Amino acid sequence: MSLNYDNTTYVILDIVFYFGYSVYTVGMHRDMEDNYNIPFEKLALDCNIINPQNSKAVIESILALSGKYPNEKLILIYNYFFEHSNNYDVLMFLLKKIDKYKDKSSITILIDSLLMKEKMSQRIHDSDNITRIRVNIAKTLANTKNSQAVYPLLYCLNNKDENYKVKLSCADALGKIGDRYAVLPLMNIVEDESEQSIYVKESAVSALGMIGDEKAVDSLVSIIESKKGFIDKFTFLKERALEALNKLKFRGDRVFNALKKSLNDESPQIRINAIEVLMNSNDSRAVSLIKNMLFDINYEVVKNAVTALYNLFDEDILEEIINNPDMTDKAKTAALNLKEYIKNNGEENNDE
Repeated sequence: MSLNYDNTTYVILDIVFYFGYSVYTVGMHRDMEDNYNIPFEKLALDCNIINPQNSKAVIESILALSGKYPNEKLILIYNYFFEHSNNYDVLMFLLKKIDKYKDKSSITILIDSLLMKEKMSQRIHDSDNITRIRVNIAKTLANTKNSQAVYPLLYCLNNKDENYKVKLSCADALGKIGDRYAVLPLMNIVEDESEQSIYVKESAVSALGMIGDEKAVDSLVSIIESKKGFIDKFTFLKERALEALNKLKFRGDRVFNALKKSLNDESPQIRINAIEVLMNSNDSRAVSLIKNMLFDINYEVVKNAVTALYNLFDEDILEEIINNPDMTDKAKTAALNLKEYIKNNGEENNDE
């Protein structure tokens, strides 16, 4: 399955989204005025929402409404104001209010503002501010946990011309929403060699880990198996892939072999991450691999191997390490330090 769209598709989707959401929101506001008896236009004028000279005064006017309207009406007012304000500070303030309520009535308005970048540019003329607003819209949508936002977030994420900061926030939002419909499109992002931003790929990998669908395993393992070097930015992508695998809790021979190879990676952090995944794998072959890491040249790697073995067994393994004449000084020191930490602080935080 692929969600790699060409420019024509983007134009069609823009038209569909624009007219679909515009018609819907106009009808929605009419219904709200009829059903809730809220004078939206008058309130907008009274609060000077459209063309504010002083954003602080506008925000104070909005805050004053909380004593006049119940919460179910306030959120509808905030939604209306958000659609009509052209002031950056006011919009960011309203986003915080909308995020606080997480009401389903806000979803369409947030999606409309996220997708209609050109429409937003007619209201906010600073491109950096537009980006900040759209990034925060994606975060707000994530907090709603509403699946209605999944397709619009994927649309932004797959748009080659989209700002990378917006794409990062959309990937993170998809992970937090956790809808499995997003898994294959996120896998496409991970596997897409034309995607220039390694940070976008990292965010997509992290999102896959948050969603927790085993369909993502092959894509994640492919990243781990990559032979790109330690100083390459790709190292950080491998780290995210290992973290995602750890969350997925899905194992098999291919995963095990990839983890085994990762224990020889040039990056100490990748070796540490691989130890953690092996510790949680419930694979009987993992113990011997972790024990081998007690002889690693990097102390942090050794320390994490000692901690992993303690978590798998008990304090007896620490005594075994300390009293083993063939054990390295690094491993003995790590075992002694962990034993002392447990004695002074208890077991609840031993993995730290």
